[in-house]
Amino acid sequence: MSRVVLGLGCDRGASLRTLKAAVEGALGVAGVPIDTVAPVATIDEKRDEPAIPSLARANGWPLRFFSAEQLSRVDVPSPSETVRRYMGTPAVAEAAAILAAATDRTGLLLEKYKHKGDDGRNATVSIASTACN
Repeated sequence: MSRVVLGLGCDRGASLRTLKAAVEGALGVAGVPIDTVAPVATIDEKRDEPAIPSLARANGWPLRFFSAEQLSRVDVPSPSETVRRYMGTPAVAEAAAILAAATDRTGLLLEKYKHKGDDGRNATVSIASTACN
């Protein structure tokens, strides 16, 4: 079975609960089983965001980080000027999923799933397929 890569983005201070709910929602919408996920990826500025590495560790998923410069070179279907203003790249979740899956935008199974948690923070998940097992 093919593996999928999750690209993750979130507001600063988003809880693990919010991120987990976003991932579960995205996988449900895409019809993708959780046991096909590996790795997850995000922007390097989120290294110190506790929820992202916690989620990866809890699920045994490798975690990859990309710089804003790397992410900004990726052609994505849903760029955001707000994300560009704050992160220096027009996309985090979509671009990280594409890079980690070594694909292009046609490899996206789910472009951008947005979730607002009960903590008031937002999380975004994109899913890309990869032929690597």
